[in-house]
Amino acid sequence: MRLGQRLGAEMFGTFWLVLGGCGSAVLAAGFPQLGIGFAGVALAFGLTVLTMAYAIGHISGCHLNPAVSIGLTVAGRFPARDLVPYIVAQVVGGVIGAYVLSVIASGAPGFDLVASGFATNGYGDHSPGHYTMIAALVCEVVMTFFFLFVILGATDSRAPAGFAPIAIGLCLTLIHLISIPVTNTSVNPARSTGPALFVGGAAVEQLWLFWVAPIIGAIIAGVVYPLLTGAKKRALSAA
Repeated sequence: MRLGQRLGAEMFGTFWLVLGGCGSAVLAAGFPQLGIGFAGVALAFGLTVLTMAYAIGHISGCHLNPAVSIGLTVAGRFPARDLVPYIVAQVVGGVIGAYVLSVIASGAPGFDLVASGFATNGYGDHSPGHYTMIAALVCEVVMTFFFLFVILGATDSRAPAGFAPIAIGLCLTLIHLISIPVTNTSVNPARSTGPALFVGGAAVEQLWLFWVAPIIGAIIAGVVYPLLTGAKKRALSAA
C-alpha cells in the first residue's frame, strides 16, 4: 500500500476517533435525562477504534495515535521512516475532527465552546476530579503503557487471528472508565491536540503533558513487550 493511501487512512481514522469519542462527550454525555455519562463516552472511544481497525487496519495498521506509532516503532513493528508522516496525518485528522465537532456543537442555542470544555484534557483545576499534575502524569503514562501492551499482544503473530480490534477497542474503553475523572483521558496526543487548539488558554498550556506522558508510556511498552514475551520484530500489518 502506498504511503499516501496509508496517511489518508490514518487521517480519516483519527478524524473519526475525535468526532466519535469527543463528540459523545460534548454532544451526548450531559444531555438532560438521556445523557450517556462517563460509561457511554468510554464505550464511544472504544467503538471508534474497533470500527476503524476493521475498516482501515489492513491499509495503515490503524494507529490513529502518535504514541501508538512511536511505541510500535520502538518495538520494531513499524518503520521509523514513516513515523513523522504518520504523526502529521494523525494530528491533522484530529484537528479536522475537532473542527467539524465545533461546527455541530455550535448549532445548539447558547453553546459556549470554551465554557463547555470541549472534551479537552487537563490537570489541577482543569481535571474533572481536580487531580494534580503528578497524578495526571502517572495516570497517562500507565494507561498508555497498557494500551500499547495490549496492542502489541493482540497483534502478535502468536495471538488468535481476527480478534485484535475487539481487544484493543475494549482496552481503550476500560482505560476511559478508569481515567476520565483524572484527565478526561488522553493516551493520544492527536486526540488531545485537536480540541485544545479550539479552546485555547489552559487547554493549550497543559497540552505538553498529553504529549509527553503518552509517548513515555508507549516507549516503555515498546521496550518491555518484546523483552517479556520474546516477540520477534516484524512489520505491523493491522491493529
